[in-house]
Amino acid sequence: MRYLVLAPAFSLLVFAASEARGDESPFDAVSRSLDKWGRNVRQQLQEEATPTPAKKRIHHHSSTLQHHASPSPSPSPKVSSKSQEEESDDTPKAKNNSEDDEEDATPPKHAKHRAKSEDSAPESTPEETPKPSAQNHPATVASLDPSKLKDFERQPSGVQDLIRSALALTERNLAYTYGSDDPASGGMDCSGFIYYVLSNAGFKDVPRQSSDQYLWVRKNGNFHAVLSRNANTFELEDLRPGDLMFWSGTYKVDRDVPVTHVMIYLGKEKGTNKPVMVGASDGRSYNGERRFGVSVFDFKLPNGTPNKSDPDLVARFEGYSPIPGLREAVYSVQAPTPAPTPVAIIRKAPLPEQNPFLRDKAPQPTPTPPKFLTNGD
Repeated sequence: MRYLVLAPAFSLLVFAASEARGDESPFDAVSRSLDKWGRNVRQQLQEEATPTPAKKRIHHHSSTLQHHASPSPSPSPKVSSKSQEEESDDTPKAKNNSEDDEEDATPPKHAKHRAKSEDSAPESTPEETPKPSAQNHPATVASLDPSKLKDFERQPSGVQDLIRSALALTERNLAYTYGSDDPASGGMDCSGFIYYVLSNAGFKDVPRQSSDQYLWVRKNGNFHAVLSRNANTFELEDLRPGDLMFWSGTYKVDRDVPVTHVMIYLGKEKGTNKPVMVGASDGRSYNGERRFGVSVFDFKLPNGTPNKSDPDLVARFEGYSPIPGLREAVYSVQAPTPAPTPVAIIRKAPLPEQNPFLRDKAPQPTPTPPKFLTNGD
């Protein structure tokens, strides 16, 4: 018990001595320490009596946690002047299904950020019905030997040479390249193929565009219009190997004559008896397989179904025509110039009045032959 009393007292003296100032007595230090200790005890009791409100803890979600989808903010009605200038009224805003799906899968941007990104890098709006691209697919072509065509040997030599040169291009693995008429570039388009083949055949006035080639044969050839969609129509009875064939509605164009596709008719295959043609295309078929490039294709009349990407487009076969001057130059034979008929020249003695020596002289009587006498006279 004695130690229990002395221990706190000794501790208090030690604390007071440590807190004592240099000129302060030990008893004053003890008194000041007791006073300080009492204030601390009262302050602590007051704090315990007054309840302290608990602080709310703020939980910060990690960036790896998934947030619930929140409705995207409505776009701001204010649009920058630059974006208004870039978007024209005649530019269609419609997109195909694949583009809509990709757009829905992308999280929407904030209106401010979206306007900023559009000003920095404006996105190109697709055309309503795009033209054939520069090169859609790698070359997937088919070729055919001219001997496999029916009645090829019966064709004039000019038609045979034209078909041989056209089929020779199908062996060079040329792709469909929009705007090209040179096989050295690795590809050609439909009218460029026709322009190249006919130019090499000696035709100097061949137009470059398919619509102009159509007008060329309408003016100078014997065009046959086709309205039927039946392959057995009488309108195809005059179709001959080497003739040019024209389509419209394969893609949208803004031309006075909306012809968009042209090819060369080859005839019918031996064995299958199906009509075939040659040219450049980006998706027609041959033997049940789609071909891309300069190739042989099956000739089939369009069925009138609208284009899937643009219902306003309906492919149509317009007709065919012989190449102006091709068959005429082969079949026309110039008749030989007939020799002049010889004319007989008969010279007659001049009359007395036409003889210059007898002019101004009286005509002399014709002398009578002498008469001889006989015994009977």
